[in-house]
Amino acid sequence: MRFLVDECTGPAVGRRLRAESYEVFSVFDEARGMADDDILQKAHSENWILITNDKDFGEKIYREKQPHCGVVFLRLQDERAASKIHAIEMLLAGYKDQLANAFIVVTKKQVRFAKF
Repeated sequence: MRFLVDECTGPAVGRRLRAESYEVFSVFDEARGMADDDILQKAHSENWILITNDKDFGEKIYREKQPHCGVVFLRLQDERAASKIHAIEMLLAGYKDQLANAFIVVTKKQVRFAKF
């Protein structure tokens, strides 16, 4: 499984996923300042599942109908790295096989698959 971790999500999430043997492209580490449209295009063309906490991606996908290979939107009140990592671990433990081509909203207590 391949994950593109958005810059605003931070490098710790990418490091944790790499430690779990996932393939990761971290915008923070590898392409800081990359525009949202470019991130979404890269994720789609290279078959990455995007992990972000930037709600602009919801608008790009729902209103602008931009294609994607899967988006995990972290909607957490606690923005610390440990909280994001915990949310991703919870998601992968229960829904790993359902991430491709889905738009998923993850909160501290809930995982919701958004409808298109």
